[in-house]
Amino acid sequence: MSKVIIEKLSNDEISKKGIKQWPIWEKEVSKFDWFYDSEEECLFLEGEVEVNTPEGVFTIKTGDFVTFKTGLKCTWDVKKPVRKHYNFK
Repeated sequence: MSKVIIEKLSNDEISKKGIKQWPIWEKEVSKFDWFYDSEEECLFLEGEVEVNTPEGVFTIKTGDFVTFKTGLKCTWDVKKPVRKHYNFK
């Protein structure tokens, strides 16, 4: 099973999950290593990122709903400034 899952959610699904009440994280254009010690769900409001993982490279853009699974080691390459709602499980 992939450690990065990218989906498109309807406005109804966004409302049901309460995503608009989640905190917002912002990041400028940059590159950094990251390790997920817990699962994160996030909705990209703005930006573009390439996430390099052992499974391959995932391109994430505005409107994508992404689940990063626990144990994922990756490198974030922020191509356009990011603004996202996020929630750690």
